Amino acid sequence: MTDKQSPVGSVDRALRIIQLLADGGQGVTLEELAARSGLPRSSLHRLLGALKHRGFAAQPEPNGPYFLGTELLATAFRYYDRLDLRALVHPVLLRLRRELDETVHMAVLDGAEIVYVDKVEAVHPIKMTSVIGGRNPAHATGVGKAILAWAYPTDEAIELWATANGPLAVRTKHTVTGPAALAEEMALIRERGYCLDMEENEPGVRCAAVPVFLGRSTPVAGISVTAPKDRFPVDKLRDAAETLRHVVASEIDRTSA
Repeated sequence: MTDKQSPVGSVDRALRIIQLLADGGQGVTLEELAARSGLPRSSLHRLLGALKHRGFAAQPEPNGPYFLGTELLATAFRYYDRLDLRALVHPVLLRLRRELDETVHMAVLDGAEIVYVDKVEAVHPIKMTSVIGGRNPAHATGVGKAILAWAYPTDEAIELWATANGPLAVRTKHTVTGPAALAEEMALIRERGYCLDMEENEPGVRCAAVPVFLGRSTPVAGISVTAPKDRFPVDKLRDAAETLRHVVASEIDRTSA
């Protein structure tokens, strides 16, 4: 372990211990913590004592393994319960608008529809059906499909969703509505890590979209960038999708792009 990247070494070591405890669902012994962290046992005892005092670590049995404490879990749940998703993500939408110079949306899934919770217009906006608080069919929008692909991560799951919510609306001649065809497209989206909307919701409008996970296994939202097809030829659309993927991974989900 090195503290070179941390301005406060003791805090960094305590956070590292929390990460190691999170990786050990069945508990982690002091010896295992010492081996994985590179810290001497005396330092570990002091840090674990502080974490236990705050409820961020627990040792149910004397000399037994250590676990994450209930206070840490409660803190995380309180954060998610009170999380203002729009406030958290809005600065990222502004960055994407600056980098791509096109309209950027954030939406959440609500049954068979997506609801737009934020939108940042391009310098030269285009007329679209999307407004904050407005709705569109999830299967017909890039941002909706980006969420669906991971919210229903198997062919069977997405086919059941499509059947339960069918008949799916046909928005343009490019809209995919068949359960099997939709499942095939969802698999492709998961494989490449982003979604492309090729005029499936509105004629002449294309977009790229990615899911937002915020540490969860299923998306809490999706982000898309949208432009007229003449400003978004396929190569530029794919480049925009990669930019989206990188920015969301580094700025929101904190994973490697």
